[in-house]
Amino acid sequence: MTLDAGGTNFVFSAIRGFETIVEPITFPSHGNDLEKCLNSIVSGFKEVEIQLHDKPVAISFAFPGPADYPNGIIGDLGNLPAFRGGVALGSMLQEIFGLPVFINNDGDLFAYGEAIAGLLPEVNSMMVQAGSPKQFKNLFGVTIGTGFGGGLVYNNQLYLGDNSAASEIWLMRNYLDSNLFAEEGISIRAVQRVYQQNSGDNSNLSPKEIFEIAEGKAKGNKEAALKAFEHLGVVLGDSLANAVTLTDSIIVIGGGLANAWKFFSPAMFSVLNGKISSNGGGSVDRLEMKVFSLEDEDGMKAMAKGGLTKVKVPYTEKFVDYDPMKRIGVGLSRLGTSKAVSVGAYAYALSKL
Repeated sequence: MTLDAGGTNFVFSAIRGFETIVEPITFPSHGNDLEKCLNSIVSGFKEVEIQLHDKPVAISFAFPGPADYPNGIIGDLGNLPAFRGGVALGSMLQEIFGLPVFINNDGDLFAYGEAIAGLLPEVNSMMVQAGSPKQFKNLFGVTIGTGFGGGLVYNNQLYLGDNSAASEIWLMRNYLDSNLFAEEGISIRAVQRVYQQNSGDNSNLSPKEIFEIAEGKAKGNKEAALKAFEHLGVVLGDSLANAVTLTDSIIVIGGGLANAWKFFSPAMFSVLNGKISSNGGGSVDRLEMKVFSLEDEDGMKAMAKGGLTKVKVPYTEKFVDYDPMKRIGVGLSRLGTSKAVSVGAYAYALSKL
């Protein structure tokens, strides 16, 4: 049984063979009231358990950090403040359901799910079909919505770090305001704030409403709406550039704000494929890799093609394949964020069992 725990809603499900076997069940998170929040979690899992024909073998789910994930203790969460002080959530569920319980970061499990059954295998299949020998083994995943989460799959293994705190990308410095952390530019509240600042409209519109204004389908300040998503794209692009400088990986993006791809991705790619200055007044490429869009047919073809050529082996008549083009791609979740998290949680539990 799995859970995708967000700041607003909890989505419960069950997975077998990487497939969802019950209709997802959504309960409000009640993040400011610990008793209501814990009741939502228990009730959600009980609702799932009732629908199952076979007894479940484990509970495995995503939960925001900071947390002591190996011991199932949730710490001082920003999005779910009721957990301040530490809550032994894993032990509680183990007592109630009599099952092994595995908890991990939602960003980590999202990336793991997409690496196993989502974007990463799709990209590698595309490379094979294009006749390219290149295959990708690493994937960095981010979710953009209530917050800004991250996860890294390294050589097909989930990379957690020594403190279960790897890939906490939300704490990178905000490119457009160095006094802020990145999440203040890449979140629902950020889109709302930038729209308000540029429009003078303090009605606190939702990102979906701002998106419809940007599309011209709703009344409002279209320029301010476009600016709000452009702002997100710039901060996101810089954060991803910093991350993949270290990970050298495919990037997958999920979360509710990912639906605004067409409005934020141009600014994101402009940063990723842009320049950075040197002390002498010159500049170098922001990344060693060329970054392609995996949502664009031309971008996918160019990435698959690469720069494959042949070079002669000195002192012989032999030639070997050589592809000098370093490249990665950025694309949207192929599974959907909640399902990717569930698949990741399932695979993580299997590895532990």
